[in-house]
Amino acid sequence: MKHTPTIRAELDRYIQQENLSLAQFGQIAGINRGSVSAIVTGNKTISVKQLDLITEAMGLPETYFYDLFIDNYIIDTPPNMRRIEPFLYRCAELDKLDAIRRVVGAIMDNLLYSLKLFEIAENLFEQGRHAAALLLYEGVAEAEKYQHSERLAVCQYRIFTIQIGDDQSRNIGIAAVFEAFVERLDEIDQLDALKDLANVYRSLRKWDKVDEIAKKMRDKASIQYNLNHKQNSREHTESTNKLSRPLFVYIAYADLLCANACEELGDYEQALHYTYAYSNLNWVRETDEDAQHWIGLFKHWSHANILAYRLLSGDVNVLHEYLNYMDESSDTIQEDRVTQLLNIMTAANRYKLDVNDILKRFETEIASFSQRPSSDDMYTQQVIPEYSAMCGYELAYYYLNHGMNCDGFNHLFCAMVKAHILNNETYFINCMGLFVRFKAHAVPETKTEFYNLIEKVWLNNVEKSGNADRCE
Repeated sequence: MKHTPTIRAELDRYIQQENLSLAQFGQIAGINRGSVSAIVTGNKTISVKQLDLITEAMGLPETYFYDLFIDNYIIDTPPNMRRIEPFLYRCAELDKLDAIRRVVGAIMDNLLYSLKLFEIAENLFEQGRHAAALLLYEGVAEAEKYQHSERLAVCQYRIFTIQIGDDQSRNIGIAAVFEAFVERLDEIDQLDALKDLANVYRSLRKWDKVDEIAKKMRDKASIQYNLNHKQNSREHTESTNKLSRPLFVYIAYADLLCANACEELGDYEQALHYTYAYSNLNWVRETDEDAQHWIGLFKHWSHANILAYRLLSGDVNVLHEYLNYMDESSDTIQEDRVTQLLNIMTAANRYKLDVNDILKRFETEIASFSQRPSSDDMYTQQVIPEYSAMCGYELAYYYLNHGMNCDGFNHLFCAMVKAHILNNETYFINCMGLFVRFKAHAVPETKTEFYNLIEKVWLNNVEKSGNADRCE
């Protein structure tokens, strides 16, 4: 049987090797002599704070004894959350994820620890330590997978939020897993969950799912809104305060999502129907500053989208009015500008419009599309990068068809890179097809850049599949 070394044995050996008294070592480490003696003799369990002080005093790297700490005080002894909790926080602070994974694996066979680990995960999530929190949420979710609990649903919501990233192929599976848990959440929490889920499906262009989830969100939000005002219940009002937006926003945003789905399916008449619905928010009872802010946003979005739908449906005479509106809202956020320029370029390519002057006017905004959105909101994280990739493709298509090959190929390569980051095969293949169509107009340097990009993407995919050795 293999003997597991102990921290106290290592400490005792060091003190003797350095010919130090317990008092002398305690002075170096900043720990009183009695505590050092109790640790060495095994009469006292060491805390993570003391462990860090001892490690530093011994001149060893930070976290040197963390694996031994898990062996000695978590695996080999009955788990004690008063000892484990500060250790987990310290591991999260130092990004010691392997240690967190070992602790979770060692104690999660006992459901009694689920609640405390969940609370720690929630705190880490609030602190922005998502990688550490994810391990705890996954541990709790695995332990409670047969429990029909709200805590399990919250864990799945957090896992969904943390794991959703650039890879759209992976996002499909993540969204599908979480969707099954939405109904287990608290009725209020379901609204933000449905909003986030709809935005992910929106970025994936799963318009049937967007429409389905948006209508579900509208129904649930309408019920809660009526309850809020009919009952005038303080308790109910307080429960809605934890929402990320005013309650009426979820109703209006559902109509916006349905309009977006109809637009993408080519049903502009129905898209306008939904848009007029969220443009008129006279039924909203709230009058505070936050409510007025959101009402103003929906009026802005509805005005812009009504013009966009008319333009995309073939009413090209509205382009001038659309541009005037863009000029009037020059302080609009980058996310709106991406959508507006995408609408213009889509219409320009669809109806063979000359928009050279428009492109010159917005060249600064177009150049900024390569910047990553900074918001944590699911719409900004997921939808805007996808719209930016689409806009890059439409720009490339326009420039190449108008003989402006240098600009065309530059936008094409940018769109290809974005499509690769998103792992969106459709966009990437469309970009490749566009290059093949105009390959004869590419100078040798451009062709070399294209082939280098294709090879880089290929090598990256091979590495992901674990077949990298075969390429050498």
